[in-house]
Amino acid sequence: MSSIFSKIVSGEIPSYKIAEEKNFFAFLDINPLAKGHALIVPKKEIDYVFDIDDDLYKGLLMFTKKVALAIEKSVKCIRMGMVIYGLDIPHAHIHLIPLLGSNDIDFKKPPLKLTSEEFKEIAERIRDEFEK
Repeated sequence: MSSIFSKIVSGEIPSYKIAEEKNFFAFLDINPLAKGHALIVPKKEIDYVFDIDDDLYKGLLMFTKKVALAIEKSVKCIRMGMVIYGLDIPHAHIHLIPLLGSNDIDFKKPPLKLTSEEFKEIAERIRDEFEK
């Protein structure tokens, strides 16, 4: 059975894609803690991040860094937060969360409510920065 992230990568489920490379996919979290909150996944469905083979793992981190730099240039933040906790979906993923303060990474907070237009506009700005 495919994870929701595999269905997003394959296009079965729509997403606000912000970046893609051969082995990796990045899209906006639809329940964001901040504008620009993104999820980074390997296209290959692997449940646990530390089960990823070394080369793919290094590539995932390099791709994540490139996406993080694009997000920093696209939304207001003072730094990027990165979280890997991996208990919610059986597909390794990294959260990138634009930070304005030390309390911005709190998954118990209610998510921001953004319109489809806001998601599209944020995704486009990040894609443009990523592709530079």
